[in-house]
Amino acid sequence: MAALQIYVMFPGTARDALSFYADVFGGELSLHTYEEFGRSDGPPDAIAHGTLEGVVSLAGSDAASGEESVKVQGVMLSLLGTAEGETLHTWFNKLAVGGRIVDPLSSKPWGAVDGQVIDRHGLHWLIGYESGS
Repeated sequence: MAALQIYVMFPGTARDALSFYADVFGGELSLHTYEEFGRSDGPPDAIAHGTLEGVVSLAGSDAASGEESVKVQGVMLSLLGTAEGETLHTWFNKLAVGGRIVDPLSSKPWGAVDGQVIDRHGLHWLIGYESGS
């Protein structure tokens, strides 16, 4: 079934970023270079298209010459309730390495556990679950 998928244009860091997300979330990573796609609008070893397929799926590439790369403002990637609490804590902690915790993953007055982190590649994540999960 087709669903919305996030596609991120990275500033020459797609290989590192997508590999980082594969380490955080698991799944199957597929990377294809500009050279493999016959592109000449960037370095031959730049990523022309990469996908991470798994519990968390996303795709991306290195921005070509003249293209804008990711600048996330006013958007969070929500993983609310997408896994058991222990898994969500693991993901949160891994995403925080080299990034910035905006709001610690902790119990909130409304009864849920949630938090926010901006990872080292600039993506803003909202992670949480209902208490007791």
